Amino acid sequence: MAWVSFGAYLLAATALLFSPGTFAAADSKTPPVTPGFTPLPTSAFAELPFVEDVALSPDGTHIAGLFGIAGEQRIMMMSLLGDRSKGVRITVPDQTQVAWIRWVGNDNIIVGLYALMPVEADRWYISRVIGINRGTGKITKLLWDSGGQNASDVLWIPSDGSTEILVAAQNSIYGSNPDFWPAVYRVDVTTARKRIVERPRTNIVDWGADHLGQVRFGIGYRDASTQSTLLFRSHGEGSLRVIDSAKLGAEEELTVPFHFVPGSNNGFVIKEVEGGRSAVVEVDVPTGKAVRTVYAADDADVESVLLPSNGSKILGVRTSDRSTPLRWIDPAMAAHQKTLEAASPQSKVRIESLSADQSKMLVRFSTPDNPGLLFYFDAATGDLLKLAAMNDTIGGKRLSRGRMVQYKARDGLEIEGVLTMPRGRRDKNLPFIVMPHGGPWGHDELSYDYWAQFLAERGYAVLQPNFRGSTGYGAAFEKAGQGQLGFAMQDDVTDGVHWAVKEGIADPKRVCIVGGSYGGYAAMWGTVKDPDLYRCAISINGVANLRREVNDFGGMMRERLYRGQWQKMTPDFAAVSPINAIARIKAPLLLVHGKKDVTVDHGQSARMYSAMTKAGKTVEFVSVPLADHYFTRQADRMTLLTSIETFLAKHNPAD
Repeated sequence: MAWVSFGAYLLAATALLFSPGTFAAADSKTPPVTPGFTPLPTSAFAELPFVEDVALSPDGTHIAGLFGIAGEQRIMMMSLLGDRSKGVRITVPDQTQVAWIRWVGNDNIIVGLYALMPVEADRWYISRVIGINRGTGKITKLLWDSGGQNASDVLWIPSDGSTEILVAAQNSIYGSNPDFWPAVYRVDVTTARKRIVERPRTNIVDWGADHLGQVRFGIGYRDASTQSTLLFRSHGEGSLRVIDSAKLGAEEELTVPFHFVPGSNNGFVIKEVEGGRSAVVEVDVPTGKAVRTVYAADDADVESVLLPSNGSKILGVRTSDRSTPLRWIDPAMAAHQKTLEAASPQSKVRIESLSADQSKMLVRFSTPDNPGLLFYFDAATGDLLKLAAMNDTIGGKRLSRGRMVQYKARDGLEIEGVLTMPRGRRDKNLPFIVMPHGGPWGHDELSYDYWAQFLAERGYAVLQPNFRGSTGYGAAFEKAGQGQLGFAMQDDVTDGVHWAVKEGIADPKRVCIVGGSYGGYAAMWGTVKDPDLYRCAISINGVANLRREVNDFGGMMRERLYRGQWQKMTPDFAAVSPINAIARIKAPLLLVHGKKDVTVDHGQSARMYSAMTKAGKTVEFVSVPLADHYFTRQADRMTLLTSIETFLAKHNPAD
């Protein structure tokens, strides 16, 4: 299954696994101080999860994913029904990150990879795809000799078990070369043999296909006219024609379908309907006219849609309602979800991946105070097989409880966040950490977070605010962040601290701000904007110079789009960059950055450290030689968490 933008027979089986003594309800109160309370060691939180990005094969007999093995993440495929110790294991190439993993039939997977690489005098993100055979472990490089920046845009995967996929790829890095614009290839994932099916067209940067593998549309951007255009191929026709246009940077958008109705020119889109909510709408693509509303909710916006591997129907939608974000449209899937939730009412039940016929699935049961367990569920037989604990050391232990909280920002906007209260402590006048999320396009949910749990285990209350501009709360809330990066977005974080102080949760003299990526930026900017509020700050792979980050992440083909996205957030990068306002910083600052980070350049922290040192500020810099942006090596997580613990003990001790 894929995100598009990504009873009774169970009760007895799960009752033994998820009894009240195993997992606690998410909203239960923090227990009183426990005499002789001994916190878990740092290594328990540094332990890699059993698997991430897990995917079930179409026939439901094998799984693939990023498995934590010997302290590192490795791509692995293994049988669910046979000997699970004999899976294929592939080490992720050095200084490369895995973007996604997908099955092609039951015997092969494809893996999207990207890396930040020098290109002439610049640095670009380069993306490629590899195929891996389940039986032999053979790695096949797909379009690897492409001379362009991007060669990993998979448009279509067949559902009949065949091995040819559609991939869009550039063949030049030079904008004056016609091959700079992506072409579409049919590529065999087992042999790398390719043939072109759609030649490059000037200014067309994205292509889309229907469920049969026919290229149906292309999206173009013209810098000179600041226009975006939609090329469309009608069902059964050979030529593409322009059918729609929109102004870049404006609120108007192209009518681009994420799925076509078989045998027609109708497609499904997510668009605003009467009442201002985003819904799934069937439209006549050539005219853009709405045919019918497929799914709409009175209380939430639709944010993404869940389709089966063959694209035959809409299974469900993810909405902006944080209490029930996933809503199944397919009756059978809704029934499975209900059954699984009834079997363990105290747990969050997430169906991670489905077989092609939706009869078999990977299911994760977890709570905010435990990383949870992964199960294999066969809906036809009712069999429920435990695969693994997501964290062996923590197992079924109950850690610190979290709950959703709401508070008013200074302009009256309601902000929601996750509050984690440390176990073994009373819930008043606590040392406090505010931890804004990365992105900034993202949000924190009431789910297990190893950073928050580690900090809580060390005695700190932790607030993760979903400031304006965060996703998950509808289009209006996300748009409220435009023009407010460094301003109201930061104020929302600050106002969360004031709320916690007013509620008696936080000791106003013991507050620090911690964050990673954009959250690292917010940690640094918080010490600039509110220099007397924070006792210390920790930036993890954070952005100190916004202009340099935008330059790094742009890349020629999408530079205007990416810059436009950021310029909507702030018109002046320099004015809200921490590196340009060091004189205002009073709090001690810890900078932690992985040298192999391909998302935020290691130089962001190195230059911030140099500037802080030169200005005579209190600063520490931990450069982690082998760490990537997400600290996917266990040793690097140990370094990260130990550095945080040592710094906090020095500048904001919990005791």
